[in-house]
Amino acid sequence: MGKITGFMEFERIEEGYKPVAERVKNYKEFVIGLDDAHSKVQAARCMDCGTPFCSSGCPVNNIIPDFNDLVYQGDWKNAFAVLDSTNNFPEFTGRICPAPCEAACVLNVNDDPVGIKSIEHAIIDRAWAEGWVTPRVAPHKTGKKVAVVGSGPAGLAAAQQLARAGHDVTLFEKNDRIGGLLRYGIPDFKMEKKHIDRRIGQMQKEGVTFRTGVMIGQLPKDSKIINWSTETITPAQLQKDFDAVVLTGGAEQSRDLPVPGRDLDGIHFAMEFLPQQNKVNAGDKLKSLGITQIRADGKHVIVIGGGDTGSDCVGTSNRHGAASVTQFELLAQPPLQENRPMTWPNWPIKLRTSSSHQEGCEREFAISTKAFVGEKGKVTGLTTVHVEWKDGKMVEVPGSERTLKADLVLLAMGFVSPAASILEGFGVHKDSRGNAKAITDAVGGYATNVPGVFAAGDMRRGQSLVVWAIREGRQVARSVDEFLMGFSDLPR
Repeated sequence: MGKITGFMEFERIEEGYKPVAERVKNYKEFVIGLDDAHSKVQAARCMDCGTPFCSSGCPVNNIIPDFNDLVYQGDWKNAFAVLDSTNNFPEFTGRICPAPCEAACVLNVNDDPVGIKSIEHAIIDRAWAEGWVTPRVAPHKTGKKVAVVGSGPAGLAAAQQLARAGHDVTLFEKNDRIGGLLRYGIPDFKMEKKHIDRRIGQMQKEGVTFRTGVMIGQLPKDSKIINWSTETITPAQLQKDFDAVVLTGGAEQSRDLPVPGRDLDGIHFAMEFLPQQNKVNAGDKLKSLGITQIRADGKHVIVIGGGDTGSDCVGTSNRHGAASVTQFELLAQPPLQENRPMTWPNWPIKLRTSSSHQEGCEREFAISTKAFVGEKGKVTGLTTVHVEWKDGKMVEVPGSERTLKADLVLLAMGFVSPAASILEGFGVHKDSRGNAKAITDAVGGYATNVPGVFAAGDMRRGQSLVVWAIREGRQVARSVDEFLMGFSDLPR
């Protein structure tokens, strides 16, 4: 908690944004974090609630009242120690997490919640600036070798925890840089990649070996999943070379829209569009790699999908200089304000406006695409119809059909599953949704049907949040440590 009466004395303070006109000219982060004084005031609002639902609302179970109180007292170093005890990468979550902890805050019952995410952001940025983030090298080596496949947040968290337990960890990534979705799915203006690079440096000192450009197994033929590998290792070889294997390859299979005209040029998955811009931002010359960049310059862009990935496409298109950007959402427009007595402490359904929307975007709700239209093999528009939901079924609204102009269509409708061929290569059983089948029990959790092979993150649970991936990475590390050593001191 902070100040006992602070929640009655102080209002919520939001982080600031740089002006739209300034920020759309580049791909730099534009959030203005809280300074020490504002952080103290915000932390003071943490009330003596008795039962901190914020901690249970947080997937990694951050001990939020404790670090709030320490920030209020000005003890930033210990605030970082508390935060670091549950979250391997607060600089990621402090920037891109939607903050389910704030939805669960007791103050959110009838007021604005404590700005937990902004406080977390301030703590970790202060910790890096002060040099408090240091490698934690294992005092003893176990002699056991672990392979982690996939370097997204789940893989990074698992690798770091296992290295700290004394195992020899090798992290494999099929693409040319470490980070997975953090690297090539999240735009730089939301999270600059220097934050990943700093962690890589820390983890290398802790003993983690990184191998990029290495494909484990095979992707399906004609797959649109990005793959910049230059080397292939079979699952059988990996299992032979390592004592345990952790699969954290994510849910990479994008949901498609199989309607007439889908084969026209100018229709792309979001995960074809976003990674290219991130490579350009990193200094890569796409032409030299044989890649023609998908650009939105001067085009009428339609983004199909109303989630975070769609929002990222909106922000990137605006920075390209799109003539117009329209975002489609299949569901009806949610209410501006949730019914808190009905939803708290759970994540509420309400209208969320992102910073990308504020930069310029038309939003269409309850709209379905029936067909793409084009000329000379290129998309020129799409035919839509408004829909409504009756008895759980989608019904078209008669007379609502229309054709909208579009030079570029980006499909951002989520991810259906991991690449099936990867799981099949290891012989791992899949659940009904195509994810790796594994339970999350305290004993034997995250183990697949194949001895010594574990699965975590989106590859196991399906598409989800970065913070959930970190949680599963930490927990699978404990299960692997128990499997190898018979016990584990790693936190769960």
